[in-house]
Amino acid sequence: MSETRIVAVGFHRLKGLLQALAPMYKAVADVEVLDKGFDEAVAELRARPADVVVAAGSNGAFLRQQLDVPVVLVKVGGFDVMRALGRARGVATRIALVTYGDVPDEVQQFDRLFGLGIVQRAYTTEEDARDVVRELKALGTEAVVAPGLVADLADEAGMVGVFLYSQDAVREALDDAIEMARIGRIELAKRERLNTVLGQLTDGVVAVDLKECIDTVNPAMAKFLGAPAEALLGRPLSEVAPELSLRHTLRDARDEPEQIHRHGNRTLVASRMPILEQGRLTGAVLTCQDAVSIHRVDRHLRARQAPREAQARYELGHLIGTSAAVVSAKARAEHCARSQATVLITGESGTGKELLAQGIHNAGSRRRQPFVAINCAAFPESLLEGELFGHEEGAFTGARRGGRAGLFEAAHTGTIFLDEVGEMPVSLQTRLLRVLQEREIVRIGATEPIPIDVRVIAATHRDLKAQVAGGGFRNDLYYRLNILGLSLPPLRERLQDLPLLFAHLLDKVSSRVGLSPAPLEAVWPDLLALGGAYGWPGNVRELENIVERLVVHGSELSGGREALRALVPEWFESAPAPSLSDQRRAADLRHVHEVLAACGGDRTLACERLGISRTTLWRRLQEDS
Repeated sequence: MSETRIVAVGFHRLKGLLQALAPMYKAVADVEVLDKGFDEAVAELRARPADVVVAAGSNGAFLRQQLDVPVVLVKVGGFDVMRALGRARGVATRIALVTYGDVPDEVQQFDRLFGLGIVQRAYTTEEDARDVVRELKALGTEAVVAPGLVADLADEAGMVGVFLYSQDAVREALDDAIEMARIGRIELAKRERLNTVLGQLTDGVVAVDLKECIDTVNPAMAKFLGAPAEALLGRPLSEVAPELSLRHTLRDARDEPEQIHRHGNRTLVASRMPILEQGRLTGAVLTCQDAVSIHRVDRHLRARQAPREAQARYELGHLIGTSAAVVSAKARAEHCARSQATVLITGESGTGKELLAQGIHNAGSRRRQPFVAINCAAFPESLLEGELFGHEEGAFTGARRGGRAGLFEAAHTGTIFLDEVGEMPVSLQTRLLRVLQEREIVRIGATEPIPIDVRVIAATHRDLKAQVAGGGFRNDLYYRLNILGLSLPPLRERLQDLPLLFAHLLDKVSSRVGLSPAPLEAVWPDLLALGGAYGWPGNVRELENIVERLVVHGSELSGGREALRALVPEWFESAPAPSLSDQRRAADLRHVHEVLAACGGDRTLACERLGISRTTLWRRLQEDS
């Protein structure tokens, strides 16, 4: 049996034609003939909807008004009328033609042209039909050509009823119904596909007709509007959400992209667009995005792109200076770049250890691969482990769904830079040692190792040998890291590079902040003299900060050395004696290190002896960095 269901509603003589033709369509449709009164037919079709209904005359008109499904009317053509009139002429001389609705113009013209003298009448209701039959009987009519209802009434009145509809007309109506059902199924499939797509969107979508009544709304938009879709369909959008109105779009037929609206407690980004079909405006569509979702996606995108964006930017040539120490460091760095061995860079904070690490990466064979950097002092132990090694789904409360790759995986085929490696907890030092030995990592919560191809460059401002001696750093890890060693001197030990560094940073900062460096020319000799006598505890990083301060306040430098005193007071101050609190803090830190060394670096045992938590121990050690 075909999936297409056609219900043909017919009484009297039409029923016979429909029943005779129905079996011919069984290969393409299930044609069911329904012989019931108007109200009964409507009830039946509402209970079991058809794809298309076929009917004729007043019955068809009534069904069209009552049903939501398409109703195809059996149409009477001029040839059908002529053939029926011919049959009537064979049995009578006084003939009448009765049609539902208006009499076709061509029949009237034909009658006038040939002078047939045919009485023509029309009806719209059953009562009209009975009145017409009584009138025709009174006029002496012998034969009545009409639809089934009137033909039967004519027979009952003693006249000859000639059925108006031909088999060809009924067949044509059935053909039209099947084609309409086929097109309807295609359109339904398209709509279902569209609704499936719209249902998956996180963006809200609503479409309206020319009266701005909602005819399509997806679940996301229904949620935004605070009502189920079935309660929204057919309602004017302006009534549901005035701030999201599409009236201007329907009036002007132009796009309105990305406008911000407040609806309830949500901020929505709305875009409007007219719907044009074959160049004709038929409606409009509104799409809405929740601003919170946009921010969330933006954060995810930036988080995912962060490792890729953290490519090495600096070359070895960016290490400015002609002092022997700098020249030697650059030469040794170039040698390191030719190898794949682990590098340990030592030097005070602010001397340029990451710059040197990036320069080594960019001078080596991995320069087109990722360069991923992490400051080991910036995370507590629990977070640092997850950052480095990643985790599996469900490894701990709050673990990302699907798991998360760590920085070692992100740096695969490239370089990972472990800054301040001396601050790494002993428990993680063990895991790092395994990575260096086995070249594989195990995510938190996982059991299977993941092979990695990563070059490791580490840096520290601490004396790792002293930490090894005190038990704060693993001896075997130190020798695994210190295969290729580099040391960067503090700025106070290469003051001959100060003029070059001043000039370089002056150009860099001036370009970045968009201000002219010209005002500094008046105090250039003082800059070099005072800078050369300063100890530079913050090294090159401190120098760059002071240069930016001078460029920003350059208009104040006309006061010469006194102006410099106001802007850079540290150059004019002698180092103060340590306060009593500073002395106590230093003594406390020395005690912590002594206990930690006595415990062989075991922080849990050291905490027990000191009577403090691991968090307090970690914080005090950070204060000493």
